Amino acid sequence: MTGCIHCGIHIPLYNKGYLYVKSDKELNPFDQMEIPYQRGYYQLSYTSSEALAERMESWTARSDFSAILAGLSQTSDQPHPDRLIPFGELLNRLKNKKVIDFIQTGNMVAHLQPIINLQNMQLYGYESLLRSGSKDENYSPMEIFRTANETGLHSLLDQRAREAAIKTRKEKVPADLKSFINFLPSTIYNPEFCLKHTFKIVDAYGVDPANLVFEVVETENIVDVPHLKNVLDTYKREGMKVALDDVGSGFATVEMLKKLQPDYVKVDRSYISFCDQDEQKQQFLHEVLSISNGLGITMLAEGMERQEEMQYCQSIGIPLAQGYYIGKPSPEALVPNLI
Repeated sequence: MTGCIHCGIHIPLYNKGYLYVKSDKELNPFDQMEIPYQRGYYQLSYTSSEALAERMESWTARSDFSAILAGLSQTSDQPHPDRLIPFGELLNRLKNKKVIDFIQTGNMVAHLQPIINLQNMQLYGYESLLRSGSKDENYSPMEIFRTANETGLHSLLDQRAREAAIKTRKEKVPADLKSFINFLPSTIYNPEFCLKHTFKIVDAYGVDPANLVFEVVETENIVDVPHLKNVLDTYKREGMKVALDDVGSGFATVEMLKKLQPDYVKVDRSYISFCDQDEQKQQFLHEVLSISNGLGITMLAEGMERQEEMQYCQSIGIPLAQGYYIGKPSPEALVPNLI
């Protein structure tokens, strides 16, 4: 299945070694540079990954390499076929080597943002947000996810982020609280296979599956609803909960809630911001709350930054909330001052 070979293994980016380019026939750009071709591969030795990236970029400027596979090796032995990736993808990885090294082997941790029950003002749980655990690898989450998407490492990153969240939960979150963990449905090609790693991690750390809530991010980009339902049902079958994130942001709320029936629905922050002053936002919140209650779904207001927003959401009966007004993400499981 396309992409699956990259879910569990990483492609080492050696600082020096050999570049192998697989081709069924000889390629003119390489012939002109007198790079040897044998047994279906071109082989080029290099002593600097930066210099190699520059040379590869000069080749792509002259010819189309979109259908060509390439890989790196520390020795003159050809790399295993599973270590070959599209030429352009390998070039992008070399150009972003430091971030790629972090995605593949860096120290990932989860910071924790508190979620409260608005009706009794008690702590309900924490959302886990990916961060670097090393000051030497201080990359922004946006940069990490952008690089992963551009280099075909989004599945590996998503898998490692889930593991970091589960590990952090075991170490820092009280056992009776919920942990909300993000995942990208586009990284899960076959839920029966792709989620085995996550379920093994849950068992290894002795975490109660019932206290894990896996939430779909980028809901506005969902096009394959049956596939997403299959993913959510796989989580549920293992005793875990599921949530839809950013509902309302270009998302067919009513239809999706009825089809997918998640355990939680998180309303996009754009509907929470100044909701105490905006009648259209209030109408939307009432609608989602009514549908959620009718389907047995718990609604959560996210992105809360003002006391007035919290008071309004509280007054109409929204059960849960999170946001900077309640508490910012932290390395520790902090208890909000509101409680």
